[in-house]
Amino acid sequence: MPSDDDRPKGTATAVARPDRAELARVHDARERAIAALSDGFANDVLDVDEFERRVTLAHTSESAEEIAALTDDLPLPLALAASSTALGASPAPTVALATTPPDDGAAPETVYAIFGGVERRGSWTVPRRWRVVATFGGALLDLREARFPTGVIDLEVRAVLGGVQILVPPGLAVEVRGTAIMGGFQNVNRAPAHPDPDAPLLRIRGLAFMGGVDVTMRLAGESERQAHRRRKIESRQERRALRDTRREDRRHQRIDRLHDDS
Repeated sequence: MPSDDDRPKGTATAVARPDRAELARVHDARERAIAALSDGFANDVLDVDEFERRVTLAHTSESAEEIAALTDDLPLPLALAASSTALGASPAPTVALATTPPDDGAAPETVYAIFGGVERRGSWTVPRRWRVVATFGGALLDLREARFPTGVIDLEVRAVLGGVQILVPPGLAVEVRGTAIMGGFQNVNRAPAHPDPDAPLLRIRGLAFMGGVDVTMRLAGESERQAHRRRKIESRQERRALRDTRREDRRHQRIDRLHDDS
């Protein structure tokens, strides 16, 4: 058998793709962990930044053990529920995304928001291929209660002097790569390297020209006012913690000066 040094130059070593059994095991661990993290976030155990960081790691990791470890410091019932899959226990029921049969032959669906606004919310079926065009207008796409086809879902976004806001549930894998010209396009990478073909993956591409595209992860049922209030409380707590730290630093400085004078 040839060694690595004997291989022809420029030949890349193929990366082994996990088998279906391992993908299913990781998928179960991911659903458990995200459900536990969502409960922790809803009960103020995790702040917004930490919640988003851990959910991103849960989506991008391909190790059931690493995913389960994301909940180790949560209250015991949540941590135990999330780690049981990694330890080989039978999967417990989780809040899964609603899916629909694949429809690969469907033509792309286009949503226009021109000099006006468009909203999609509640229980609705997301097409496999679709476009959103916002010109001098705005579009709100709330996907938290939507039904998804399995596999890759392609969304093309054009925001020209307009804005598109996309609300996604924690359990949805998302990959965003957009271009912004005098505007903003929030790029997100919350998808595994080897996606589960039986799970939805939302892939967003497009352009924001003097406009904005925002992708926000939010719990089902959480309103914009509640999300704003949560961020405001966390910001207030951060400012209070910063003031306490500065006050403690000044106290230590005074003590040090007294020691130096003596």
